[in-house]
Amino acid sequence: MELIIDILKITIPGLIVAVAMYKLIKNQNERDYKLRLLQLKQKNGEVVIPIRLQAYERIVLLLERITPSNLLLRISGSGHTASDYHRMLLSEIRNEFSHNMSQQIYMSEQGWQQVKHAREEVVNLINRTYQEMPDKSKGTDLAKRILESILATETDPTARAINFIKQEIAQVF
Repeated sequence: MELIIDILKITIPGLIVAVAMYKLIKNQNERDYKLRLLQLKQKNGEVVIPIRLQAYERIVLLLERITPSNLLLRISGSGHTASDYHRMLLSEIRNEFSHNMSQQIYMSEQGWQQVKHAREEVVNLINRTYQEMPDKSKGTDLAKRILESILATETDPTARAINFIKQEIAQVF
């Protein structure tokens, strides 16, 4: 019986020390892991934040470029039929959008949906105005009607998306 008591006197303190060491080492490893993770996030932030800002800038530029008043100034309708001008406008919008599509990975889903909705509104405005045009109209007539339509409704199809993007940038940064 004394032998068992002597073994327990040696074993129990040893087990207590082993358990204490295990917990200390485990806590130290967890703390080191969290510190490394925080450092990694900081380094990633230094790289990702400028890229995200650039993506937001490119999206706002896209929206500004497809804003009907800017689009019509950039692409002249003179010398073209309304049909040709209509195709040119839609092609330009499609090209601008395709060129900037990859920026969506840096944006929120709601922000990207706003951008897509703005593009659809501009395309619908151009299509609707074109369909109201008489046959054999000139490109300048189509441009004039599009501007008149915007002035009549007093809405810019891209303004809401631009404002949303600005608010999102303010929240993120």
